[in-house]
Amino acid sequence: MRAALWFLALFGIAVAIALFAGNNQGTITLFWPPYRVDVSLNLVLLLLALLFFVLHVALRALSALFAIPGQAQRWRIQHHERALHTALLDALSHLIAGRFIRAKKAAEAVLARESAMASSGETLAYSARLRTLSHLLAAESAQVLQDKSARETHFRQALEQASKREAQETRDGVQLRAARWAVEDRDAPAALQWLDELPQGAARRTLALRLRLKAARMARQTHLALETARLLAKHRAFSEVAAVGIVRGLALEYVATAHDPQQMQTIWRQLDETERATPEVAVAACRRMLELGGDVVPTLNWLLPVWERMVTRPGALTDAQRVALMQVLVSGFAQSGGTPDAQWLTRIEQAQMSNPADAVLQYLAGITCMRLQLWGKAQQLLKQALPRLQDATLERNAWAALAELAEQRGDALAATEAWKSAARV
Repeated sequence: MRAALWFLALFGIAVAIALFAGNNQGTITLFWPPYRVDVSLNLVLLLLALLFFVLHVALRALSALFAIPGQAQRWRIQHHERALHTALLDALSHLIAGRFIRAKKAAEAVLARESAMASSGETLAYSARLRTLSHLLAAESAQVLQDKSARETHFRQALEQASKREAQETRDGVQLRAARWAVEDRDAPAALQWLDELPQGAARRTLALRLRLKAARMARQTHLALETARLLAKHRAFSEVAAVGIVRGLALEYVATAHDPQQMQTIWRQLDETERATPEVAVAACRRMLELGGDVVPTLNWLLPVWERMVTRPGALTDAQRVALMQVLVSGFAQSGGTPDAQWLTRIEQAQMSNPADAVLQYLAGITCMRLQLWGKAQQLLKQALPRLQDATLERNAWAALAELAEQRGDALAATEAWKSAARV
């Protein structure tokens, strides 16, 4: 369609020229004393067109002639740029492929070519970023090759280049690499220092948070590691299951760092609601507080969310979690003078009555009745729970409790048999 339109336009122009030139009787007279020259108007127009064409071609030729040095310079720059880009791609390819010596040499070749261009007066607009990346690639290769001196030399030069205005975007990457190298060298304080120097936005990136988590755990700064793990879980850097496991593990480590009741109280307040409701964390915190001699009644209240979950949702807790909960409760009752308070008595009684077939609750109720000196009921509950207890510790404690009950009523033979059963378990 476009070609047809062009043909129509050409035909139209040809017709217009034919109509104008065919019937044009005009002449132009030139007086050059003592001569007179008469020239047709068509010839004058043709000569003017030829003159314009010749002048145009001449000017284009002169322009092309004077542009040859500039074109030669641009060609040289393009040639050097292609060589630089090829060397940079070689460095990246070798680094990814694990050929670190070749990667280091290719990165140094980039730096040498760029320096040669700069010395000849051919400066690239992105030369600072190019030098930064080249030094960084060379430092990364030296790090893998355990060449610490070469790594530090290239790293310092990369950091210096990244400080320039045109290379500010690469500074965060240089600092993150420094933090990662410090983590690999097991230098946690240096890694945390590099991460602290990052801008606020860069410090909250997933890569920076992962490095901070590793460095904090390495430095045994459990609180910092826990806060970082929460942020990573919020950013979905881990799967849901992995995030729960990591946060739970760090919370348990944080609880274990308490050395007095006041510090344990502070740690408990710093845990969020989800962590406090985690059975392992609540049980570990309660156990640690009891070991440190803290107040029993407020401490046992930390277990209320876990207790409510166990009672209202059968199967919500695993057998190990239920056993650990019972052991901490029994230990807390024993530390408070041997008997639980009225609220816990009511909770235990209601839970045992609503779940009469639960052996673990029967065991807890039996131990509670024993502390209250209800010998008969305690013996009945413990004997009913014994055949169905799956945990060796609870079974051994139940036999020991039956032995004590037998001694209370003066039955030496039953006490001996119970102690033997406890020893066999």
